[in-house]
Amino acid sequence: MRIIVTGLLGQYAFGGVTWDYIQYLLGFRALGHEVWYLEDSGAWPYDPVRQTITDDCSYNVAYLGGVMAAFGFADRWIYRNGADGKFHGAGEAAARELIKHGDLLVNVSSAGWLRDYDFGVKHQMFIDGDPMFCQVGLLDPKNAEYAARVRAHDSHFTFGLNVGARSCLAPDVGIAWKKTVQPIALDWWPVQQDEGLDRFTTVMNWASYAPVEWEGRPYGQKNLEFDKFKRLPQHTAQALVMAMGQGVGSKRPTEELRLLGWTILEAGEALPDHPSYHEFLRSSKAEWSVAKHGYVAARTGWFSCRTACYLALGRPAVVQETGWSEHLPAGEGLLTFSTLEEAVAAIADVNDHYAEHQAAARAIAEQYFEAEKVCQDLLVQAGLG
Repeated sequence: MRIIVTGLLGQYAFGGVTWDYIQYLLGFRALGHEVWYLEDSGAWPYDPVRQTITDDCSYNVAYLGGVMAAFGFADRWIYRNGADGKFHGAGEAAARELIKHGDLLVNVSSAGWLRDYDFGVKHQMFIDGDPMFCQVGLLDPKNAEYAARVRAHDSHFTFGLNVGARSCLAPDVGIAWKKTVQPIALDWWPVQQDEGLDRFTTVMNWASYAPVEWEGRPYGQKNLEFDKFKRLPQHTAQALVMAMGQGVGSKRPTEELRLLGWTILEAGEALPDHPSYHEFLRSSKAEWSVAKHGYVAARTGWFSCRTACYLALGRPAVVQETGWSEHLPAGEGLLTFSTLEEAVAAIADVNDHYAEHQAAARAIAEQYFEAEKVCQDLLVQAGLG
């Protein structure tokens, strides 16, 4: 099949975002398909150097071109600048031909709206990467155009493994959500035999956007959950290093967190591209991380692509419960917590039995997140496999 993957790889030219999208291309290509990347979100480019929205996409195009060449897609990518409508990479004619005659369009996390194309692509697949927030947004009257475009897809997937279950508070929007996880191209994440540096790490943003409200209750961002565990360094001798974005309005309480014992790195400076992001995870001993408040409070079952990458490297992960443990194994290699006491105990367990947790982490990645398996499952569930 000819498969077109959409994303925000050029729009947000950061290491973690790159891995979020590129592994779909790698997974589908490993299955023998012809795979293209098309980015046409309508958004003006974000320049991470100047940290501002701009009409100049030169940085974004250069970054995207370098990434695509590094992964073997040098001639199979297209980027459209939302500011002026101009196409880069393989160009406009290729983009329009793909959308008219392609077999499958994979719209990852609402990234591609393609408003002025002649649609002939045989199957449109939507992948919700932001459960609870996505469903609430679909019911907001102000988002009528967005909701119509989402519903127009032929199949709908979500990272919310609990969406639709009684325990999950995400509203019913009349869509039969199929469940999926993020694909991890294991060849790019070889297992590590050493223990890495003696630090538990993660990569996160303090707050990505404003909270949403559903049935009178707010659902917010990671800052709300992190606040519950901000005194963790005072209960463990383990070094905790966070590569953390400032968040909306730059409201991260940096000095308070450092005084409490956290090591805070500026994510945009420490992890500017996909190799530095990979090295940060690889050199860590393990991951410790919270999830967005909305994922936790709504018990969505969301699970992170970043955490799956740690697991692939053989780096154990201690991550907050969102309901994911009802679908993925928890206890060895991958540990869950909901309270400060549970987080402390899980960190100690990883340190006391590191070799066992290391082996279990890689085994979980191989069983649940291997890119070919995940991408093939998408095709099967969509009736295309």
